[in-house]
Amino acid sequence: MTKKILIIDDEPDVTYTIKNILEDNRFQVDSFNDLILALNNYKVNFYDLVLLDIKMPTMDGFELYLKIREKDPKVKICFLTVIATFNEEFRKIRLALGKTINEDYFIQKPVEMEYLLKKLTSIMNI
Repeated sequence: MTKKILIIDDEPDVTYTIKNILEDNRFQVDSFNDLILALNNYKVNFYDLVLLDIKMPTMDGFELYLKIREKDPKVKICFLTVIATFNEEFRKIRLALGKTINEDYFIQKPVEMEYLLKKLTSIMNI
């Protein structure tokens, strides 16, 4: 069974690169660079994992996380973040959600594709 991943990042080169690598590794991938469009087109109970950038215009990744969770409480969600803001962002999400978020669900950019593949397959228990 092919695993389905949704990538949401405001940088087209990031989504393009990650999407191609994942598709080359037999994942089914949808990607969006527009957060509102991504949210409006979100398919409930369809994705195995959402890969979500934190720093985006109009809405940050944490706000989008909460909106996706309202629609689809079971989907696994990983955050993409630049190394310089990793610790700050990790603390922010834990405080905002009032519960423990596993550090494994944060992936630092820039990311090596081999590492990303290992991380995502581990999270999805493949």
